[in-house]
Formats: sequence, structure tokens, C-alpha cells
Amino acid sequence: MADFEPDGTPVSVPTNLDGPRAWAHIMYGLHALSALSGIMTSATIIGAFVFGWPSIIAVIINYVTRNNVRGTWLDSHWRWQLRSFWFAALWLLIAGLLAATFIGIPAAIMVIVITGLWVLYRVIRGWMGLINRAVMPVPD
Repeated sequence: MADFEPDGTPVSVPTNLDGPRAWAHIMYGLHALSALSGIMTSATIIGAFVFGWPSIIAVIINYVTRNNVRGTWLDSHWRWQLRSFWFAALWLLIAGLLAATFIGIPAAIMVIVITGLWVLYRVIRGWMGLINRAVMPVPD
């Protein structure tokens, strides 16, 4: 899959991916730290994942460095992490809207618990995929 600039010239793709791969490990570690703080404190997993400083720093690193991995197998990990974060934020917003009504509180609790488990799954599966140098299944 070759990518091209608007003028038709090929995009240069880095061949040495050790640096970006290390950044991916750092980002997964920051996301895992946020999720772990949600498990070990009174916060929820999803709340710590979306609002915790480690995950926010990981998302900033992701946006700043993602052009370095375009067109490589690591690009799927950058997208996997961003999609994990933003979908978790969306589900947390939905849970907040559900909790605004008395009847929706049980549904909000279920959304928070299920999304927290989903976040753990995404962090673990993504990090294991990175260790195994596997491409993550994300849409283009």
C-alpha cells in the first residue's frame, strides 16, 4: 500500500521503526496506568482512562507523532489507541446522559462497567499485538 503526496510523489515511509515502536509501548503503558488507577482507586476504569493524566498525555503523544508512522504497520496501533480513547469518551458521555434521569442510573452503571472492561480488553489486546508486531484490525 503506497501513499502519495498531493503532487504524486511517494510519501517517504520510515524504515527504522524502533523509535516509533518504543513510543507505542509508552502510550500503551500510559493508558494501562490510567486503567490500573481506575481499578485500584475509587475511580472507575473508564473515568480514569478518559480523564486521567497518563491517558491524556498518551493521546497528545499519539497526535504529535502519528505522521511518523503513516503507511506502516504501526499506524494501526496509533489508530487503535485513538479509537479506544474517543469511543470510551463517547460511552462515558452516554452514561452521563443516562445517569441524568433516575430511571437511567442502572443503565448508566452497566454502560460504565461494560465500557471499563472493554477498555481493559483494548489496552491488553493492543499491547500484546504490538509485542507480536501484529497489525491491529481498524478501519481505514
